[in-house]
Amino acid sequence: MSDMITADLVDLDLSADTKEAAARALAERMVALGRVTDLEGFLADVAAREAQMPTGLDGGIGIPHCRSAHVTEPTLAFGRSAAGIDFGAADGPADLVFLIAAPAGADDAHLTILSSLARQLMNAEFTHALRAAGDAASAAALIRGEEPPAPEAADAPAASVSPDSVASSVAASADAATGTTSDAPAEPAPERPFRIVAVTSCPTGIAHTYMAAESLENAGREAGVELVVETQGSAGFTRLDPAVIAAADGVIFAHDVAVREKDRFAGKPTVDVGVKAGINRPAELIAEVRGKAERGEATAAARPGTPVDRAGEPGEGYGTKLRKWLMSGVSYMVPFVAAGGLLIALGFAIGGYQINEAESVTKHFDWGQIDSWGALLFQIGAAAFGFLVPVLAGYIAYGMADRPGLVPGFVGGAISVTIGAGFLGGLVAGLIAGGVVLGIQRIDIPPVLRGIMPVVVIPLVGSAVVGFLMFVVIGKPISEAQKGLTDWLNSLSGTNAILLGVLLGLMMCFDLGGPVNKVAYTFATAGISVAAPSDSAMKIMAAVMAAGMVPPLGMALATTVRKKLFTTAERENGKAAWVLGASFISEGAIPFAAADPLRVIPASMAGGAVTGALTMAFGSTLRAPHGGIWVTFLIGKPWLYLLAIGAGTAVTAGLVILLKGMRRKAPEGTADVVTPAAEAKQPVAA
Repeated sequence: MSDMITADLVDLDLSADTKEAAARALAERMVALGRVTDLEGFLADVAAREAQMPTGLDGGIGIPHCRSAHVTEPTLAFGRSAAGIDFGAADGPADLVFLIAAPAGADDAHLTILSSLARQLMNAEFTHALRAAGDAASAAALIRGEEPPAPEAADAPAASVSPDSVASSVAASADAATGTTSDAPAEPAPERPFRIVAVTSCPTGIAHTYMAAESLENAGREAGVELVVETQGSAGFTRLDPAVIAAADGVIFAHDVAVREKDRFAGKPTVDVGVKAGINRPAELIAEVRGKAERGEATAAARPGTPVDRAGEPGEGYGTKLRKWLMSGVSYMVPFVAAGGLLIALGFAIGGYQINEAESVTKHFDWGQIDSWGALLFQIGAAAFGFLVPVLAGYIAYGMADRPGLVPGFVGGAISVTIGAGFLGGLVAGLIAGGVVLGIQRIDIPPVLRGIMPVVVIPLVGSAVVGFLMFVVIGKPISEAQKGLTDWLNSLSGTNAILLGVLLGLMMCFDLGGPVNKVAYTFATAGISVAAPSDSAMKIMAAVMAAGMVPPLGMALATTVRKKLFTTAERENGKAAWVLGASFISEGAIPFAAADPLRVIPASMAGGAVTGALTMAFGSTLRAPHGGIWVTFLIGKPWLYLLAIGAGTAVTAGLVILLKGMRRKAPEGTADVVTPAAEAKQPVAA
């Protein structure tokens, strides 16, 4: 690993007793060498990554890592703890801690080198040698691959193919990329060995992706099977040779993000699990896929994997899959909402509230007239808004059935707009389109027709069926329901409106950008997605955005008022939370909620409910679907609107301070050690 780690970056007597303290001790060494420019900012990035998923691994290993703008060059620091440090692994604390720091714009070569460490950690000889290292220089050299774990390999080059070399992981990375294996069979096999292809991926693509790959490859050698892994990490991915995939007897997906080009593996027995399962129980996965092959369970042929379908996860039911399908549509729709809504709002701000009645700019546009520019912005935004329901429906179907679902989904969404079924119609059309395509895919098609199925038959039949159902069967009832919902919203006033504001505020702050938050947000944006939204719809949009700003603003205020109740990393996150909250990015409160959910989430919900109620009571309106305080000039009754946000922020901050102050008191000066995360002992995924 060249100069990525030196003796100065090694601490063989790491005395930290928490993962935060361990990261700080190792990060300080990086700062001393100029590898990290801002200690607190870097630690905040490490904490944010840790909140997504614990980085402890079975075998006594902790591997905190992140990309950060505060890192000047790829760097690795190593610490060895005698007492052990809890990094969330199932088998207990870690005594080997590796802190990986990657620049925000790290190039592929550097990330590939970083990933080789993850592969080395699956080598028992390597970890044993690290535990036995007598000084920092030898430990650093061992990690760099300059010293092998066995004396007889002393003359081997750093990228030796020998499995006994510490640096063999670099060669393994290259082998995986080309679809080959570098290890000779442990014993001769009378018949062709069982062949498996695997894909590993994790949210950051630096560590777990490659650790799972190495673990699977090691288990494959022990089981006497040929196993080749495609790692889809931050360094990009090299596709397995189609011939290797075609010759495989089974497939293993160990991933926490969608497998790219998953349809390449269709038609084979498949095991689909999270990336940690690939690290912790590879032998079980190999046995499971062999069992499926023996039973002839080639389920992937009938139903190719979809971008959000994780059917292999234990305990995942239809409700979970339905939520993922709906969130797929919403996630693709939100950028259209933001772009179109802000353009419409700017059009109103520049050209006045009658700009929606202006004639088309293709017929009249005056470069020197401000109203023409307002009309232009409004009409571009209206065009973007016109895609909302079709995109929602299209990508719900995409989430269910992959690319074949797109055309029927978009067609169903467009019909929903035509017949006035709106947002509800788009939801139903997307689900119908996905179901129709999945049904077609289950039909046993003659081989001669399979080539034209995705480009001709499925779009044709799927669109025809969805169109018939939307126009003739269910479109009118949905349209009536949509009209009834709109009329009900328009009739809300007084106490009813305030109660709706409370409900929306609670939903926006419950999971901070999660499914419940997105339901409330989508409900609000659907109301203003027309050229002339009603007053009630604009009030709802105002309440939703105001409540969504409260959690990060409340946490920012709390960390400013009572610093001693928060860790150093949380105080640093609090500084960023001011900007995130002001910009209507509810996710700015996630690091706090992940560390202390039982105090932060209720406090956030209380503040959101207050803000939602006050906003509705004040009658503030909003035409823009996003922007936070930066679109205050587009808000009706802006001063009362800001007052509502301030009140909710104060409630959240006051309540979280009260709740944190009620916990077991720590001695003065130890707030950075006794953390809410350590007390809760229950990490929450961001």
